[in-house]
Amino acid sequence: MGRIPQSFIDELLNRTDIVEVIDPRVQLKKAGREYTACCPFHNEKTPSFTVSQAKQFYHCFGCGAHGSAIGFLMEYEHLGFPEAVEELARINGLEVPREAGPAPDPKARARQDSLYDLMAQSDRYFRQQLRQHPQSARAVNYLKKRGLSGEIAASFGVGFAPPGWDNLLKALGTNEEKIKLLASGGMLIEKDEGGHYDRFRDRIMFPIRDQRGRTIAFGGRILGDEKPKYLNSPETPLFHKGQELYGLFEMRQVLRKIERVMVVEGYMDVVALAQFDIRYAVATLGTATTPEHLNRLFRLSPEVIFCFDGDRAGRDAAWRALDNALPILKEGHELRFLFLPDGEDPDTLVRKEGKQGFEARLDKALPLSRYFFDQLRSQVDPDSPEGRARIAKTAQPYLSKLPKGLFRQIMVNELAKLAQLEPAVIEASLCIEPKSQVANTASPRPAPQPARRKLPNKSSSVPSPIRRGVITLLHEPGLAMLATLDNFPENSKIPGLNFFCEIVRMIQEHPGIEIASLYSMLEGSPYHAHLKQLSGQEKLIEGKQLETEFIGILHSIQKLTSSSSIDERMDELFSKAPSQLTDTEKEEVRQYFANHPQS
Repeated sequence: MGRIPQSFIDELLNRTDIVEVIDPRVQLKKAGREYTACCPFHNEKTPSFTVSQAKQFYHCFGCGAHGSAIGFLMEYEHLGFPEAVEELARINGLEVPREAGPAPDPKARARQDSLYDLMAQSDRYFRQQLRQHPQSARAVNYLKKRGLSGEIAASFGVGFAPPGWDNLLKALGTNEEKIKLLASGGMLIEKDEGGHYDRFRDRIMFPIRDQRGRTIAFGGRILGDEKPKYLNSPETPLFHKGQELYGLFEMRQVLRKIERVMVVEGYMDVVALAQFDIRYAVATLGTATTPEHLNRLFRLSPEVIFCFDGDRAGRDAAWRALDNALPILKEGHELRFLFLPDGEDPDTLVRKEGKQGFEARLDKALPLSRYFFDQLRSQVDPDSPEGRARIAKTAQPYLSKLPKGLFRQIMVNELAKLAQLEPAVIEASLCIEPKSQVANTASPRPAPQPARRKLPNKSSSVPSPIRRGVITLLHEPGLAMLATLDNFPENSKIPGLNFFCEIVRMIQEHPGIEIASLYSMLEGSPYHAHLKQLSGQEKLIEGKQLETEFIGILHSIQKLTSSSSIDERMDELFSKAPSQLTDTEKEEVRQYFANHPQS
C-alpha cells in the first residue's frame, strides 16, 4: 500500500474534534475551557489528564502523555500510525487515499488561515450591525416577534446584514487580496461586468460554526416575504454542506451529556427550540441528511430523531434520511421519525405546546423499523399474495444496505413475517450468510485495554540537549524557526543529532505542521520509532520560558557538535605517524593536550 498523502492527514485533523474522539473512550469532564479526566495511561486518583478543544491536543501532567487525536488512538488502542489514521477517517466517514499526494503548500495554509480570520470578522460585523445599524430595529422587532430573547440570540451569534449592495465589501474588503478571500468564502458575488457585491443583504444572519467553533459560513433569513426566504453560503474551501450541521457546536457547548439529538429543517427551528430549553436540535444546511452527518451525530448520542413537516416534502426528506442512514446503522443506534401536524413546524409548535408538550411528541416518534414497514404496507395490499411479494421485492434493496448484525437480522425476520415467508428465503435474496454466521459477525470485539504508561523516574539522568530539543519541538513546532541548520554538521556521528536536524528541517519546510503529520512523513524511516517514543514525553512549558529554554538547548547542541568535531579531528591526527604531521598540525595537538590535561 502507498503512503497516506500529507494533504489528507492535514484535512483529517482539521475536521476532527479531539473531544469527540476521546470522550467515548475516556469520560471527560468540562473544566473551564478545557476537559479533564483521570489519565487512561497510568493509575491515578486525581485527574491530571487534560484535553484542549481549542488547541486540539491532550496532555497528562502526571505521566507526560501528549499528542493529537491520531496519537491518542495509537496509544489507547495500540494501533500503528496508518491504522490510527484509518480509524480516525472511519469516525469521520472518510476513505483513506493511498496514492502519493501533493506536498503541503505553506502559502495555501496561510491563505486558509486568513479566510478563517475574515469569516470571524464577518461574524463580528453582522452582530455589530444588529446592535448599531440605523435599520436594526426591524431585525430586532422580528426576533422579538418570534419570541427570541437577547440571551439566546447572542448564544447563537445572530446578526443583521443591513440593506445595501456593498456594506460588508466596504467594511472588510480593504484590499484586493481580502476581496478575493471574501469571494472565495462565499461572502461576495462577482459581477459580470467586474467588481463584487454582498451576497447577504437585509437579512437576519445565522453564523454556521464548525466543531471547533470557527465561523465557516452563514445562513440568512429575509425579513419580508421576498424569495428565497433562506439563503445559505455556497460550498467553499471551509464549508461543505454534506458535513456540517447548524447548531451542533452550540449544542455541545451547553450539554455535557447528550441523550438524544433532533434533526430539524431550519435555523429558526433550532434557535426557537433552544429558547424553550430544548438544546439538542440541529439542522441540515440546504441538503439531505448525509451518512457523514449521521456518523457525527451517533458519535454524540445513541438516539437521533428526525422532525419533519407532515406534508409531502417532509415525508420525502424523511425517506431520503432513512435511505442514507441504513448503511451506518448498528446495534445501539436508534433512529426515529416525528411528523408534525399540517401547517406546523418546530418553531410554531413549541410556542403553542411548550417544552413539555413538544417533548411528549418526541417520546412517541416512530422507530425506523415501524416507519419503514408502515411505508411499505401503505403502498400495497399486504393481505394479498401479490402485495406481499411486492413488499418483499421493494424492501430487499434497502435491507441489503444494512451492516451484517443483529439489527439486520431482526429487520429480515420482520420482513419475513410481513411477507409470510421463511427468514431463510429473505436471507438468500439478500445474500446474507446463515443465521449462525450472522450472529458470529455481530459479536463485538473486546474493548481495547488502555496501555499503562510508566511514570517518569525522578532519579533518572537529565535528558541530553538533543533529546530535550526534539521533545520541545514536538510540543511547540514553531520554535524550529529559531534554529539555523548551517550551525550543525551533516551526517554527524553524535547520537540523535541527525534526527534532531531532520525534525527541524521538516518543520521549517512545512510551517504549521502537526505531530501527526510528522509521523506520516517519517513513516518507514529509521526516525519513526524515535518520534513515537518521544512524542508524549515531558511537560509543556508555556510562553517565553519555553522559547528561552529552546534557545539554550540550541547553544548546548552547538557546544556538543563543536566538541565532537574537535575529537574527530584529533582522531584523524592521531592516526598519522608523528613524522607525517605538519607544524600546524603539531600545534593543534599541543593545544588540545593543553586544554585537555586528562586526555
